[in-house]
This record gives sequence, C-alpha cells and structure tokens, in this order.
Amino acid sequence: MSTPAALPVVLLPVGVDDDALDACLGALEAGSPPGTRVWLADDARAGPRAHAIIEAWLARTAMQAHYTRRQRMVGDVAHLDEALAACGDADVVVLAPDAQPTPGWLTQLAACFARDAAIGTATPWCNAGETSAWPRIGEIAPVPADLERIARACAAMPPLHPELPAAVGHAVALRGTARKRAGGLDAASYGSWHAALVDLSLRLSGLGWRNALCETAYVARGGEGLPFDGDMDALAARWPAWHARLANFLMGDPMRALREDLQATLATIGPPAPQRELFQ
Repeated sequence: MSTPAALPVVLLPVGVDDDALDACLGALEAGSPPGTRVWLADDARAGPRAHAIIEAWLARTAMQAHYTRRQRMVGDVAHLDEALAACGDADVVVLAPDAQPTPGWLTQLAACFARDAAIGTATPWCNAGETSAWPRIGEIAPVPADLERIARACAAMPPLHPELPAAVGHAVALRGTARKRAGGLDAASYGSWHAALVDLSLRLSGLGWRNALCETAYVARGGEGLPFDGDMDALAARWPAWHARLANFLMGDPMRALREDLQATLATIGPPAPQRELFQ
C-alpha cells in the first residue's frame, strides 16, 4: 500500500457551493488514507459558512491539510496554475469542489501512474464525466447511492488504462514532470478549468504523454464542468481537430466494453464484510 508521502497531493479549489464543499470534504476524509496531503486553495470565493465548514474539518481531519485564501480573486485558471506551479514537480490530483471521492480513489490513481510512466494524466470514472462517464458515455447520471460498492467493483477491474481524448475535470491526476514540461495552464487564453485542462491534455499528448482512463477508480460529481464564454472558440482556433475528435469518440464509444465489464463486475459485488472496521 502506498504511503501518504508517495501519494499525489490533492488540490481542492474551494467553490461557492457550501453544501457541495461539505460533502466533498466528508467523502475525501472517508475515502483517502490518513496523512494524505491536501491543499484547499481559495480564490477569495468562500463565504462565512464555507469558512466554518473548512475550519471544522481542519480541526478534526486525519489528513495533512492546509488552507490558503487569496486577498482578491484572479480567476479559476490563473489560480489553479499558480497553485500547481507551487507544487513543483510533485504529482497532483485536482479535485472538483463538488466531487465525492470513493474509497481507495487516490491509491488507485497513484497505482495508475506507477504502472505506466508515459501516463501524463489519469481520470477516474464518474457519473458526470463526459468521455469517462459511467454507466453511459456523455450522459449525466445521478450520484449513485452505492458509491462504496462501485469503488470495490472498479478496484476489481483489470488495469488497462486506455487512452482518453483529454483528461476530465471532476478529478484528474497530473504527473508533475509532464505538467512542468508542458508549461502549465494557459490562463491568458482560457477562463475555465474545463477548457484549460483540455488544452493541457492536448499539449501533453503532443509531447508523447498519455491521457488515460483509470478504470480502477471512481469519483462522483453533481454535474459536469462547463466552459466559459469564448473558451470553445479558443480551443477550436488552437486545436482545429479537437471538436471532431471528441465527437467521434463520443459517438464511437471505444470504451463501451469496459463500461459493460464494470456493470457486470458490479453485479457480482456483495455487501461489505460485517464489522470489517474491527479488523483493519
């Protein structure tokens, strides 16, 4: 099992939805090893209730957690790029503030990186994950009620880590050395994390890195990330083939067999062992 120091840093950009933040922190605590390094990075967005949620969580968490807040807002991409740059060449998982990680998620993402040094980004399954959506590609499904069971089904999947057109923003592991070589995020061209991540993924691909699906992990989310006005035009101008490539992937669904395999595996997963916490 990976030690917390060997796991990626979890970078959580604090959002404006207090209830989603509370649920995210609870799921992060329950699904991650004690001592996991977590950075809550606030682009001057959190209000009084969010501050109270964060302070209460920091007081009781078993994570190695830190919270920072800017004095004035600089925008999603610039804020994330600055935080990622501060992490140097460390591997980082950017977790959406409305995401709900499942048990073992971070260990599985770290194992994905360890299996293939050419993987630059790793994205887990998600109910609202666009190309990595499950059970149906490109569709937003409700957050499942049996997340722990789904996590165990994912962990039982063969780790093939096929190629995605680009990473997806619900939860993405970024290899630090690859990110630094690609030059980080382009805050001058894009306003949203959604578009900046696509751009970064395509630059990584051009440098020989892979944008992989981590089919052994699952992270739920309330909805998909959206581009800002002008972001899709900027992507089309820089990457003319991107929209056609994405459309072909969504229509062809080359990972349909993997989705069906996960559904079949889930059907074989029973309830957790009774009183298992007594034997951990």
